Amino acid sequence: MKLSNKINLYTTVLFATLLILMNISVYFTFSKLILDSELNTSAKEMEKTTNDIGKSLGSASEAELLRSYAPINGMIQFVTSDDSPLSTVTSPTEQNLNERKAKFNQGEVSTFIVFQKRTYTFESIPIILLDGNVANLQVTKSIKTATDNINILRLVLILVTFLALIPVVVSSRILSKLITNPVTSMIKTMKEIRQSGRFKRLTFEGKSKDELFQMGETFNHMIDLLETNYEKQKQFVSNASHEFKTPLTIIESYASLLKRRGLIEPELFSESIEAIHSETIRMQEMTEQLLLLAKHHEQWNIQVAVLNLAEFLQETVNAFRSGYQREIYFHAKNSPQISVVTDEKKLKQLLYIFLDNARKYSDEVITVTTGILHDEAFIKVADKGIGIDNDELTKVFDRFYRVDKARNRKKGGSGLGLSLAKEIADAIGIRIQLESQEGVGTTATLFFKTDKN
Repeated sequence: MKLSNKINLYTTVLFATLLILMNISVYFTFSKLILDSELNTSAKEMEKTTNDIGKSLGSASEAELLRSYAPINGMIQFVTSDDSPLSTVTSPTEQNLNERKAKFNQGEVSTFIVFQKRTYTFESIPIILLDGNVANLQVTKSIKTATDNINILRLVLILVTFLALIPVVVSSRILSKLITNPVTSMIKTMKEIRQSGRFKRLTFEGKSKDELFQMGETFNHMIDLLETNYEKQKQFVSNASHEFKTPLTIIESYASLLKRRGLIEPELFSESIEAIHSETIRMQEMTEQLLLLAKHHEQWNIQVAVLNLAEFLQETVNAFRSGYQREIYFHAKNSPQISVVTDEKKLKQLLYIFLDNARKYSDEVITVTTGILHDEAFIKVADKGIGIDNDELTKVFDRFYRVDKARNRKKGGSGLGLSLAKEIADAIGIRIQLESQEGVGTTATLFFKTDKN
């Protein structure tokens, strides 16, 4: 069963059940009130009739007295202790009551009786006759008007129940459509994606912010992530297959050369081993960078914390200086107590990319500076290397792009470093500014907001 049909069915059944229970309660409540009212009225009339008859006994015959107080829609009679009717007066409309067997009661009786499928109030009170014998004065009165009203009430409630179910069914159908339309749209979109192989998104009508709208937004966000990851995987395969051809060709060439002449030419053996080792390391670094670039920002497990920028840079510069035996000058400008909120590991990785580029393309001292400029903390990594032409400066963040002078394989460049730096910077909210002049050097500046707490 479809979800819309389930919602429609369950909603209709629930409302119908509640409506029926409510109407049943109304019916029985009003029925009891009407019947109790009839019985109380009969009891009061019986009390008055008994008093009047008791005072009038002897002034007229018993039959005449009963005729004076006979109900217009019932029967009045005296019943002796041997269950025999002493005198009876019956209205023309209730002659069937004469067929009912009389019965003497010891005490007062006030109740309902059903005779020949008709309901009556029955009142019985002991009374002393003139001869000293005890008899019952019994009055049986039809309550046909009350029962007819109750029957009409029942019919009205049944009719109201059926009429009320019509808008319930219609409204539940509308509600089910309202609820399932986004789901149906989502299913349709998924089928279109499966059939066409193209990513599509849900379109929204109105600006509702309910759970259904949020579900649609979440679906679109999921499609964005899937498309991004798909494109990254496609790009990864394309980039990897393209970029790995060169080192693999070099490795294969030198391996073939070793196989043919390596044992008889020691110099060739040493050159081949060095080339194979160098290309292998470059492939390893390239693989790590490509795998990281293939991930979406949300998969990088960013963990931010408050960081003292000066202390962090001092430790990073010392580690890089010791690892590569390069002269690096570090200076904390304006204030040594600069705090930022960022991911320490990702920031260190980002800084290593710029320090490594400065090391590769410059033989002179590298300068690292930190400070605050216009409410933003900054880190500057400056070198006095080969520099980059202005026409090429905007392209250096593209994957596998290398400036002509930086294409020397001995430098180990793959054209992925700055592309990865841009990805990391975007992930941790850092703005990169790159300035360079050919033959003079390059300065990379990282800007991020400070922690003012």
